[in-house]
Amino acid sequence: MTDFTATPLNRRRLFALGGVTLGGAALAGCQLTSLPGGSSGTGTATATPSATTSAASTCVLTSEVTEGPYWLDNSLVRKDITEGKSGAALTLRLTVVDYKNSCVPLANAAVEIWHCDAWGYYSGYTTATPGGSAPAEDGVGNEKTYLRGIQLTNSRGIVEFKTIFPGWYSPRAVHIHCKVYTGGAVDSATNTYEGGTAHHTGQFFFSDSLVTQVEATKPYGSHTGTITTLANDMVYTGKGVQDGLLTVVGSASAGFIGTIAVGVDPSFTAASGGGGGGGTPPGGTPPSGAPTGTPPSGAPGTPPTGTPPSGAPSASPTSA
Repeated sequence: MTDFTATPLNRRRLFALGGVTLGGAALAGCQLTSLPGGSSGTGTATATPSATTSAASTCVLTSEVTEGPYWLDNSLVRKDITEGKSGAALTLRLTVVDYKNSCVPLANAAVEIWHCDAWGYYSGYTTATPGGSAPAEDGVGNEKTYLRGIQLTNSRGIVEFKTIFPGWYSPRAVHIHCKVYTGGAVDSATNTYEGGTAHHTGQFFFSDSLVTQVEATKPYGSHTGTITTLANDMVYTGKGVQDGLLTVVGSASAGFIGTIAVGVDPSFTAASGGGGGGGTPPGGTPPSGAPTGTPPSGAPGTPPTGTPPSGAPSASPTSA
């Protein structure tokens, strides 16, 4: 694949993390520079960058959106969510920070993610067609649980998921869904996270250039059609990291590492119940027990309110 040119990130688009790093790789402002959502071409997914970051003066409240039509309750508590699905390996490293408390790491928060497979199919909705021309869903993994999982952050606010680079479905740009909860507990009998309050519902994105390169490789290339760009996506509003744009290093052959910090307001209760900015399912019949009805076509949901911390951006996090 063609490498991206390594360029420094604009500091206005970075999170302040008080020096917190991810496995030695700084979340922002590190010497191993890369475009958000793109590949720096300076390392592989198995490399451990040695650079660290210094504290900055601002932090960002990550944009709130509704969870979309493909969320399912009772995701399994686990790190590896692939279940044998084919695709470019992706290690997703997330740090959850408390926006209302100078973006200090938020420990013991539950982070849930879910996304489609390399051809655009979601578990739980395997009969929904992803648009364009795609092979039939391959039947690998549990049809109700693959590419879904939840984990608790450690004392540094960090979780790491092992997954694959998502494919695409019409009419959305390539993305990964995310929810953040506190106050619940893991049920050892079912290995699921029960109770708790959702404080954030968001999505993670990749640069168009990176998506184009990955989608040309196997198995992604078997799904043909028009891929929605970030500029044409119904959720992404062009705010970079604030909208969930990942910083990615690596390659399709060696695997990718995607990192981002998620700024949440622990006093805010996120909307739930499906629909909205996640996009309407392209078609097909949802499985028994899945959410039903036609999701609204609305834009991102209402953001948290209140006075931001000193030095934080004064504009509304989800304003156009």
